[in-house]
Amino acid sequence: MNNQQLTVNPKKTLWGKAIALIAVINLALVLFNLSYLPFRDVYLHYTPFVVHLYDPVKDIEPHPDTETYLDTVRQLKRQLSQAGLQSPSTQQLLNSLQAQSIALVEENPFLSANKLGTFAKLKRRMQYRLPTRSAREAFTQFWSEEYLNRVQPTTALAFFEDKIEPLLKTNYYRAIDENGLYIDNFWRIDILFVIFFALEYLGRTFWVARKRDDLSWWDAMLRYWYDALMLIPTWRWLRILPVTVRIHKSGLFALEKILAQITHEPTAYISHRASMFLITQLLNQSQEALDNDAIAKILSQSSPGITVGEEDKINLIIDRLIGLTIYKVLPEVQPDVEALFRHSLRGALRESDIYQTFKSIPGLSSLPKEATEQLADYLAQATYDVLINSYTDTEGKIIFARLSDNFASTLRQQLKDKATQTEIQTLLADLLEEWKLNYIKGSHQSNPEETLAEAEKIRERVNQNNHTQDL
Repeated sequence: MNNQQLTVNPKKTLWGKAIALIAVINLALVLFNLSYLPFRDVYLHYTPFVVHLYDPVKDIEPHPDTETYLDTVRQLKRQLSQAGLQSPSTQQLLNSLQAQSIALVEENPFLSANKLGTFAKLKRRMQYRLPTRSAREAFTQFWSEEYLNRVQPTTALAFFEDKIEPLLKTNYYRAIDENGLYIDNFWRIDILFVIFFALEYLGRTFWVARKRDDLSWWDAMLRYWYDALMLIPTWRWLRILPVTVRIHKSGLFALEKILAQITHEPTAYISHRASMFLITQLLNQSQEALDNDAIAKILSQSSPGITVGEEDKINLIIDRLIGLTIYKVLPEVQPDVEALFRHSLRGALRESDIYQTFKSIPGLSSLPKEATEQLADYLAQATYDVLINSYTDTEGKIIFARLSDNFASTLRQQLKDKATQTEIQTLLADLLEEWKLNYIKGSHQSNPEETLAEAEKIRERVNQNNHTQDL
């Protein structure tokens, strides 16, 4: 068996790890796709090549208004280096920038990209630079010949390149389809993974169903329902669950300690509450059974309900206990039983009148003691043999069966007595109530996290032993 496991398990492990790795790649792409728009500015700042590659997936293009604005600034830089600030062409570009700035402030091209914070930051920086409280006035003054002469064009353009241009570059435009939704081409990438995992899911559940006669293909699909989350084109973040399960089962990464730490406190709290509820519910149901005379009904064989197996279970249990006592228990304690019989018989014989009479006759005082010892040994051995042999022959077994029936019948008859039932039920109910109160008191005093930590240590020890045995 171990040799078969050593030859088969590596293949299963490699296949499981390969599937888990593909699932991890898919989940990484899904998470990246979800984070792309919120963190596009970060990607643009640190990894611009990623933005260049992924913008087409989201159908993102540079916004035409801000792109025209930046292109006009680049033209102004070239014109300043060639013709200077006082040239007519430079003045024309400054007028164009002033007009574009007014349109920028009034129309807010950042609105379509939902970048209101960036737009507010841009206006605030320009207002602090001039300074003025009007963003429109600040842009108009900034692109004026008077201001550039006062601060020098190189200084003003350096401020623009460092503080304003990066904000303008983050703005973008996304196309909208006929349904009014933003175009997102990520499905073209994700469909390959969906097809792969759909085939893998169908094949694996079909194989599981074929190996189990009591499991249909549909039942197998329901049993592995969480893997179907890999096939849903919306709410793709839910794939975290099946991917985590695949990683854990395949052993691709060591998730035991991570999962144990993540679920430690919630598991300890929930298990503590659940165990306290279960124990309390069990004891309450036991108390209700006592109040409803359930024990007396069971012993008196008058309880209605479903019967499982043999009907006369009490007689069968008594017969089984008698058999165990005679064949298993008595042979083990035979010396002690014989010693007890000897002691009892010696005491009884010494108290008898015959023993006292023989003891008072001169010359025969030691005879009663020796006879008593021998008689006690004989009677003890004979009693033990009779007890053993009487249950082995047919007649003795019949007598024992009659004794058992009479004992059970008498016990049932006595249990029907109301006073006896009330006393037994009261004692058992009080005992269950004490158990319940003491358990709840002890559960509040114990630390469930320590209990869970102890369970984790036991599980790790078992895993180490199993690993040692496999080696």
